[in-house]
Amino acid sequence: MATIKFILQSKSDNAPIYLRLSLSKSKTLKRKTGLNFNPKNWSTDTGLPKQNYADEKNLTSDLRKLKDFVLDKVNDANKKNDEVTGDWLKHNIDLHFERITENKQSELIVDAIQNLINNADFRKNAKGGIGLSKSRKNAYTSLKNIFTDYQKENSYKVKDVNVKFANDFLKYLINDKKYSKSYALKKIADLKTVCFDAETEGIKTHPQLKKIDSTKSKNETIIYLTPLELEKIANADITTEALQNARKWLLLGCNIGQRGGDLLNLNENNFVIRNGYEVIELKQQKTGKNITIPVLQTTKDILETGLPYKISIQKLNEHIKEVCKLAEIDEMTKGGIIEVTKKGEGNKHKRKTNGTYPKHELITSHVCRRSFATNQYGILPTPLIMQITAHSTEKMFLNYIGKNSLDYAQQIADFYTLQAQKEKKEPQFNVIKNASNQ
Repeated sequence: MATIKFILQSKSDNAPIYLRLSLSKSKTLKRKTGLNFNPKNWSTDTGLPKQNYADEKNLTSDLRKLKDFVLDKVNDANKKNDEVTGDWLKHNIDLHFERITENKQSELIVDAIQNLINNADFRKNAKGGIGLSKSRKNAYTSLKNIFTDYQKENSYKVKDVNVKFANDFLKYLINDKKYSKSYALKKIADLKTVCFDAETEGIKTHPQLKKIDSTKSKNETIIYLTPLELEKIANADITTEALQNARKWLLLGCNIGQRGGDLLNLNENNFVIRNGYEVIELKQQKTGKNITIPVLQTTKDILETGLPYKISIQKLNEHIKEVCKLAEIDEMTKGGIIEVTKKGEGNKHKRKTNGTYPKHELITSHVCRRSFATNQYGILPTPLIMQITAHSTEKMFLNYIGKNSLDYAQQIADFYTLQAQKEKKEPQFNVIKNASNQ
């Protein structure tokens, strides 16, 4: 008959408690329980804390429950003729304390993050396909590194993630790590995804998990180039070939509304004729969506001498700042600039520092998509702009350009006003037309 006794093998103040499982005279297994205790208050006779120890009752109760659990598992194994080994014993100790699930999936947050990373190539992605992008894998790797620093000596479990836990982690990201609010909220959203993913593996989650708010806050500062500023850039006295090339990319980008990566990948093959209309067709890297953009006269004017030559996104960001500086795009504007700091040998950290800067210092390739969306809002139909920028919902689009429902209501009012004016003109036009036919 199997017997269990708990023992200490160290004289340190915080000695690990071992579970010794005797299956027969010739077979004894021993594994750590994950609990610790001071040997001075331990009874070697009973294999439990001494009765005069203040918290003896709680620990004794935990150990007795573990003993009963393991003995039940031994009986089950014997019925199924399963082999009881050291690994088997460790698994069931962890299973009892809910450190893992039946399928050996760890309940620790850092392990759940790593499990998601390990299976990233087989996860369904936002495009409906299989496999996460390299950027998403990097995002979860970053989350694991950040969270490991956050928990220090603690070992937080997936089920610990409730509203308070998320708020405390968010404060750490913003106050201690100095991350921007938008980036910090992305990390909270990533943590929620990890927990939901772990839940599918049978791991317990907190009832408040769905109530954790990771919604991206409304854009407080929208950096875009106005039509007047774009005109100043087009007319600026720029003599160097590299900056002239960057200016061309910038003007083209603001005219077709695409992200920097998609913009720089354009070539002659993207320009086609469909149903007699010249259009640009491309597949966005981030969304995987196929986009069709009409080639307007302004686009033709920009490309009169052909497409600009290829450069890296880093060079583009560097050059367009200088282009905008030469064009005197220097209005003091609220925003954030990326500062690179060194932390230890060879380690570089990027941080966004918010403040008020000359506008040209805030310009990056992303200004192209936002400038197009903002400048065309109220001119082109909103669904058409969204088709070009690939925003999934109108709410996302309005938040992107810093508009709200009142702005949209004004657009509707302007539309009806325009329609009313057209209706007033139409009878006059018809009368003149009839008179000319008599």
